[in-house]
Amino acid sequence: MMKFAYGTLIAVALPFVLGISNGDEPTWTEKYGSQYDLLFSGPLSFSHLPYSKCLEQKESLFDIAILGIPFDTAVTYRPGARFGPQAIRSGSRRQFDFTGYTISWGLSPYDQGIKILDCGDVPVSPSDNALALDQIEVAYSTLLKRPIQAENTRYTEVTKVLAKDGIGHPRIVSLGGDHTIVLPILRSLNKIYGPISVIHFDAHLDTWPPISDYGGTITEQSRVTHGTFFYLAQEEGLISNSSIHAGIRCKLTGLADLQNDREVGFQLITADDIDDHGANEIVRKIRERVGETPVYVSLDIDVIDPGLAPGTGTPEPGGWTTRELKRIIRGLAGLNFVGADVVEVAPAYDNGDITGVAAADLVHDLLSLFVAEGSRPQRSGEQKPLVKDEL
Repeated sequence: MMKFAYGTLIAVALPFVLGISNGDEPTWTEKYGSQYDLLFSGPLSFSHLPYSKCLEQKESLFDIAILGIPFDTAVTYRPGARFGPQAIRSGSRRQFDFTGYTISWGLSPYDQGIKILDCGDVPVSPSDNALALDQIEVAYSTLLKRPIQAENTRYTEVTKVLAKDGIGHPRIVSLGGDHTIVLPILRSLNKIYGPISVIHFDAHLDTWPPISDYGGTITEQSRVTHGTFFYLAQEEGLISNSSIHAGIRCKLTGLADLQNDREVGFQLITADDIDDHGANEIVRKIRERVGETPVYVSLDIDVIDPGLAPGTGTPEPGGWTTRELKRIIRGLAGLNFVGADVVEVAPAYDNGDITGVAAADLVHDLLSLFVAEGSRPQRSGEQKPLVKDEL
C-alpha cells in the first residue's frame, strides 16, 4: 500500500517538477502572447533589428546593412577598437525599430519602406593586416552586390543614378574598428561609383604620408595605418578632390601637414570654427564642397570631446559636443550618400558606456540621413519656432 502511494505521489508531482503542463495550465503564448525582447535582453543586434550572417547567407537581402568590422591592429596609440562593434550594439539596446521616430528628424528610418538588417561582423584576422584588409574589402564588396529590396523610392533611385552600372546598390553603415577600415571600404565603393567625396568627422587629418616612425623602416604593410589611409586612398585614385574634414584639432608637425592635406584632396573645418561661425555655416561649407558627387561619411568618435566620449584610442581635448555634431549631420540631409561608418570606439577606455551609447545614437542619425529627403540648410541667424505648430 505504501509503495503504491509513493508511486502515485511521484506520478502526480513529476509534471510540476519538470514544468510539464497537465493540460489545464496555459502555455506562455496562450497566457502572455508573442515573445519580445526587453531593453536589456535578447540577442545583441543593433537596435534589436533582425540579425543575419549575411556574408554566408546569400538569401539575406536588405536596403541598408549594419556591418561590424572588429579590426584595430593598425592603430598608432591605444588599441581596443576591435570591441567597438559590440560596444555600439550594446549602446543601442534602448532603441527599437518601432520607437525610431525622433522630433529632430521628423521621421523614423525604419518606417520608410526599406529593409534594414544587422549583418553581423566581418571575421577579420587579428594577426595579419594585409589579410584583414583583403577580408574587409571582399566582405564589403559581397554585400554591395546584393539586390536592393525597395522599389521606386528616392533612396533607390540615387544609387542607380550614381552607380557606373546603373543598378541600385544597398548602403552599408560600418561599425569600426579603427579608422583603417575605410581604405578597403573605399576600394569596394570605387568599383561601383568611381572616385567619391568623403565627409570626414575627426579630430585628426588621417592624410599623413607613411613614415618610418617605428624601427626606421617602411614596409608595404607598415604603410597602412589609421593615420595614412586617406593618403593611400588618394594614391589609388579612390577619392575625389572635393572631400572635407570637420572637427579637426590635432597637433601637427607644421604647415607642411596642411599643404599635404590639400594635395590629398581635402578642405578643412576646425573644431574652433563652430564657435566662430556656428553649425549652420559648417553645414553650408560641407554641402558646397561635396555638391552632387557620391558622398561617403566617415565619423571618428573622437570628433566628440573626450569628456563626452572617452572610449576612444586617440583622445583630443576641445572637441564638439554630441548635440553639435548631431545638428551638423541633420543639416546634410539630401546629399548623395553611398555609405557611412562610425569608428574608433574603444570601450576599454569608456565610462558608464557613454561612448557606446553616443555612437549608437549617431548610427541612428546616419540611418535617418540616408532616408531623409533633405531640405534647405538653415540660414545663419534663422530661428526655429519653439513650438512645432504642425503638431
